[in-house]
Amino acid sequence: MAETITIAGADGFEFSAYHEPAFTPRKGGVIVLQEIFGIDRHVRADVGRWAKMGYEAIAPALFDRRQRDFHAEHDDAGIQAGLAHARATPLDQALSDIAACRDFLAQHGGKVCVVGYCYGGSLAWLAAARVEGIAAASSYYGSLVKQFAAEPLKCPVVVHLGRTDPGIDADEVEAAVRAHHPKTPVHIYEAAGHGFNNQSPERYNAEAADLARHRTLELFDRACRGA
Repeated sequence: MAETITIAGADGFEFSAYHEPAFTPRKGGVIVLQEIFGIDRHVRADVGRWAKMGYEAIAPALFDRRQRDFHAEHDDAGIQAGLAHARATPLDQALSDIAACRDFLAQHGGKVCVVGYCYGGSLAWLAAARVEGIAAASSYYGSLVKQFAAEPLKCPVVVHLGRTDPGIDADEVEAAVRAHHPKTPVHIYEAAGHGFNNQSPERYNAEAADLARHRTLELFDRACRGA
C-alpha cells in the first residue's frame, strides 16, 4: 500500500517520500525524481506504475527543506514557484537525498535504478554520474543534461526528449551526449513536447510515454538481472 514515509538525509534532515512496495515479485528498487511541481498526483501515479511493474518505488520530496509538502499547478504561478525551489536547491544536496533513498531501497535487497522527469531528468543524469550504487538511470527531458554531458557515467543511462520541447533543443542534447557517451541511447519523440510522460491534458503524449516507459523498463530489468 502506498504511503508517505520519512527518510533521514546525510545532514540529519528528515524529508518525506512517497513510497509504494512492488505489486508483483520484487525486481529491485526505483527512485522516481519529481518535476518542479513537487510530489503531485502525477508523480504519485508514476510511483504506482513502477510498483505495478515489479519495483519498490519511492519519490523523495526534494524541496522539503524549503517548503514542506510543496506541490503546484501547471500554471504560471506554479512554474515560477517550482523554478524558485529548484534553483535554490543545491545539486549536491538533492543528490545526497537521492543517495539516502538508494540506501533505503537497497536494504530491502536487489539493485536500485533512477528515473526522473524535467528537473528530475537532470538529476537522474547527474545521479548516474555522481551517486555510487545506481544500477541504471532514465532521464526524461532534463534541461541540464547538455551542460553535464561530459561527466563520466557510473551506470547505463537512457535519455528521452520531445522534439517539440520549446525549452530543450533535442538535437543539441543528443549531439552532446553522443560526443562523450556514444553508446548511450538518446531517443527523440517527434510528436511529443516537454513533459510528455505527465498525464496533464496539455502535455501528455500517450504513444511517446508508453514507448519511453517500455525502453526504460527494458533497461531497468536488464540492469537488475545483472545482464
